[in-house]
Amino acid sequence: MEDKKNPIKHRARVLCVLKILTEETDEEHSLTMPKLIDRLYDYGIMAARKAIYDDISALKEFGYDIQVGKGSGAGYSMVSRDFELPELTLLADAVSSSKFITQKKSSELIHKLEKLASKYEAAGIDRQVFVADRVKAANEKIYINIDVIHRAIAQKKKICFRYFDYDMNMKKVFREGNRVCSPYALTWSDEHYYLVAHYEKYPETYTNFRVDRMEKVEMLEERAKRMESKLNLSKYLNSTFSMFSGKSELVVLKFENSLMNPVIDRFGFDIDPIPDDDDHFTVKVSVKTEYPQPFFAWLFQFGTRASIVSPADLKQKYVEALSDIMNNY
Repeated sequence: MEDKKNPIKHRARVLCVLKILTEETDEEHSLTMPKLIDRLYDYGIMAARKAIYDDISALKEFGYDIQVGKGSGAGYSMVSRDFELPELTLLADAVSSSKFITQKKSSELIHKLEKLASKYEAAGIDRQVFVADRVKAANEKIYINIDVIHRAIAQKKKICFRYFDYDMNMKKVFREGNRVCSPYALTWSDEHYYLVAHYEKYPETYTNFRVDRMEKVEMLEERAKRMESKLNLSKYLNSTFSMFSGKSELVVLKFENSLMNPVIDRFGFDIDPIPDDDDHFTVKVSVKTEYPQPFFAWLFQFGTRASIVSPADLKQKYVEALSDIMNNY
């Protein structure tokens, strides 16, 4: 018999039906009408078959993809959702493998992703979402920081924060004074989350800050400095190695033809490769060379198959860096 004496339960019934179908059914698993009635009773709701039929019809009209089986033992199931299983697994993989998300927050986020699937599909979401000995961030306040930064970007306000490093005892050592900057964008690069901002200490270029090394982030009332031109984040990141800030300059590089894939991976499809001979090509790219070591490290992996053509001073710095390494042995 339907529970009509309790209007709250009566109105909540359709929500319970939706919850049950979402969590306990999918394309491979369904619930019969008797089972639906039993599950509603577990929630303290008594309902007749006709009432549940009406609820399911209303949900289908509202856009939920509920499949109704045929025959006397027909079952009901939610056969599609906003996120399909492969999409949820992809997101869970990204969350789990991300360095800037702490282990605790990774577990919380994956658990929330699991709730977007049926209980049968949820069991498979974190089945292989595991990276052995993965280094994870330890700053649990990173999520609060990100929220403040997003709001500051939206409202075009400056922010201030404390910035820290780790000492030999793996303890935080805060750099002197507060950093005050105009935040422009947040980006995920080299497996870390970075803030791209205007910082008065380096007024002629963008400055990058590791978000997981920022603490006590506050939005100020002071207006942010307007960008000189629209930030092309893709081009900016392509010219940046290990997110070191600094001035950029045009660099001509020579590569063996077999290295086209890693060159595209690094600099994108905007490059204009020019054949040098039958086996090599050259490209002119923008590279941040104020702190060239990360760029040198990237180039070094290709050995004699890659070289710097110009500028001459950068080429000489690379030779000196290689010489210093040799002398160290």
